[in-house]
Amino acid sequence: MASAAIKSKFYKWHRVLGLISLVPVIFWTLSGLSHPFMSNWFRPSIAQEVFKPLAQNQMKPALSLQQVLDKNNVKAIRNFALINFKGNTFYQVLSQDSVYNYYSANDGILLKDGDRLYATYLARYFTQDSTSNIKKIDYQTSFDGVYQPINRLLPVWKISFERPDGMDVYVETGQSRMGTFNNNTRKAFLWTFEQFHTWQFLADIGGDTFRNVVLLVIMIAMLFSLLSGIIVYGLFWKKFKSIRQNQKNKGVDDKRFVHRFHRQLGLIVSFVMFTFVISGAFHLAVKLHNTEPTKADYGIVINRNDLSISNLQLPLADSLIGYTGLISFADSSFYQVTDTKKQMRYFNTLSGKELANGDEEYARCLSTYYHSSKKNIQKVYGRINVKPIKQFTEEYGFINKRLPVQQVSYPGNENWYIETTTSKLATKVAGIDRIEGFSFIFLHKYFGMTWAGKNIRDIVSMLAALGVLVVSLFGFASFIKNK
Repeated sequence: MASAAIKSKFYKWHRVLGLISLVPVIFWTLSGLSHPFMSNWFRPSIAQEVFKPLAQNQMKPALSLQQVLDKNNVKAIRNFALINFKGNTFYQVLSQDSVYNYYSANDGILLKDGDRLYATYLARYFTQDSTSNIKKIDYQTSFDGVYQPINRLLPVWKISFERPDGMDVYVETGQSRMGTFNNNTRKAFLWTFEQFHTWQFLADIGGDTFRNVVLLVIMIAMLFSLLSGIIVYGLFWKKFKSIRQNQKNKGVDDKRFVHRFHRQLGLIVSFVMFTFVISGAFHLAVKLHNTEPTKADYGIVINRNDLSISNLQLPLADSLIGYTGLISFADSSFYQVTDTKKQMRYFNTLSGKELANGDEEYARCLSTYYHSSKKNIQKVYGRINVKPIKQFTEEYGFINKRLPVQQVSYPGNENWYIETTTSKLATKVAGIDRIEGFSFIFLHKYFGMTWAGKNIRDIVSMLAALGVLVVSLFGFASFIKNK
């Protein structure tokens, strides 16, 4: 009797947990099925994804940075760059209030609305569309439902074209690069995925923590529903087998075929559902664990008087200079020069002397700054290991957006990735974050199938999601038939 009661309770709880999980499963599987269309098959194309700047000798600036600053009575700046668009060369100067101003490199005159004009130029460059009207231009300092946190770059200009496809291009003018681009189809997919997969509506109601807690509770309910289903099958399989055999012997139609399909398909897709649930729950748990506030971006202000050496008189041929900026650390300011071979070189703004291994030293400085606690740094004896990352890797993946970066490594296999050209922390990977990242990409996104190609991987992941959906619907149909 006790054994029968236990079996009955398992069966009852499986049905209750299954009902609780039904709607979330439908939302997650249907939105999951849409993801390959959004990210692969229906993903819009764009003519140019990377902006190719001119070398300094091709831009031919007549005035130095110092001359331009003096002419406009600018006493201090945060950064600068030489850019060329519409046949003219400008100094793109980031002022103390973090606003980009554009001064002609020929006469020093301020270009009105320069950042907006340059953003529009870049958007037309990326789309190779010089004829369509611009419908709207917005300056965006935060992420939203269409320009999501996965795009990483802020602030950006959103350039909306007046075209049938509704093309929007997001541009970061400071680095002359694109954040992302969306047409009407992709925007619809993004909205669907955000509402039905990540449940943004819960975040809108109670914030991210509220959303993550609710989702984690549902994932736990799904896990127990899965486990109880397997246990029920194990406890009752002899009974199920006996009933079906008697029906065959008597030639009776199987009126509970829905229940049988639910059990059989459920057993087949149980492993797939387990990988989805475990990786999803782990992902949410780590999000809830990582509540440490993000440190403010590293900010500098460089006085005009510290710029003794002209940016046009550096000991490097103009034909080799691709990008020049300013940075400051260790009580000194430097010209940060990226040459045409993508090598980074640092020249002191007072003496013009080159700093050996400057990019590594600056990466170490930035990594120290972004550590909220120095306990990990204090354990290091000798120099912290730094190495350049010029292409995406398994650990530092495409979702991080920023390249090139410096990988700063600490004890315990802890890596901090620093983009020195913007002085920003791209990402950090350590301990539980690394485990969670690998579990998510392999158990949730099926990156283990990458060897077969993206199309095959997407088809396999869709079949897995479809299997979970079908099992859930058969389970609900079984519940209805029992009524």
